Amino acid sequence: MGRTDVQVSAICLGTMTWGRQNTEAEGHAQMDYALERGVTFWDTAEMYAIPPIAESYGSTEKIIGSWFASRGGRDRVFLASKAIGYSPVGHPWVRGGKAKLDRDNLVAAVEASLTRLRTDHIDLYQLHWPDRTTTRFGGRGFKIADDPEATPIDETLRALQDLIASGKIRHVGLSNETPWGAMTFLRLADELGLPRVVSVQNPYNLVNRTYEDGLAEVSVREECGLLAYSPLAGATLTGKYLDGQIPAGTRRSLDHRKSRYDTVNADAAVRAYLDIAQRHGLDPAQMALAFVTRQPFVTSNIIGATSMEHLRTNIDSFDIILSDEVLKEIDEVHARLPNPCP
Repeated sequence: MGRTDVQVSAICLGTMTWGRQNTEAEGHAQMDYALERGVTFWDTAEMYAIPPIAESYGSTEKIIGSWFASRGGRDRVFLASKAIGYSPVGHPWVRGGKAKLDRDNLVAAVEASLTRLRTDHIDLYQLHWPDRTTTRFGGRGFKIADDPEATPIDETLRALQDLIASGKIRHVGLSNETPWGAMTFLRLADELGLPRVVSVQNPYNLVNRTYEDGLAEVSVREECGLLAYSPLAGATLTGKYLDGQIPAGTRRSLDHRKSRYDTVNADAAVRAYLDIAQRHGLDPAQMALAFVTRQPFVTSNIIGATSMEHLRTNIDSFDIILSDEVLKEIDEVHARLPNPCP
């Protein structure tokens, strides 16, 4: 992790379905199996389960907390969580709709997460998204806007420094960040002697390789690696949503928001990647995951599954080695259909 001496598993257990698509018992079974397989890095957030609604806010952290209470083993897990930033849309069920990345909000968020998680510390505490206006969650282009709600980055870092000093968090990371944002956090940390972020959790997959265009260099040169989320593009790369299909029980069937992976060129790109997998005798999900895990700027690949079968398949992807021919064909598709789902 970054410039620390902390080692984490190359596969990270994503948890955001627990509390909506998955029950507590299913979440516990996934944690049991992941730990058995050597996946010791787990990621959650105060906002989970997803899609976010008031009724499931914090439910994933509670499920992890009940696992710790029943199984023990906190010292075997590197645990990551996140606090949300300001949103113009608003989440009225989170701190009265006034969530920001200022001191009061971060302290309140950490305390609440620790209670739900039934632990005394969080190993990696991440800023779920910036307070300032940025392009994220599938948007294209940058729009200049006033940021009256944006918390100064140095203020956020000072609050995180105090939380580290208190022992409640160990390391800090970013999420849904830009190259400017990541470099500003890193520069201010170095200039002011504040905590240096160790990771950036952003989307990265075969239909969204935008991380390569700026942040990958930051990750390598600044030793601030990517925690790749949505490596299957929300299961889009399995082909389950082709031609507008929305199978019952899937996240798209539950989510009130339009999927960022439902775009004009998505189906064409997915079909091309499925064809590569079929011709080379590869499981499409494992091919997509193996592509992410092998990247030199990736610290850990965050997998998620709603069934034990899919969890086993996803973890098994670690052993898949993609041939030079497969990688060449993947890059050829990317050249024809670059980033259809940013």
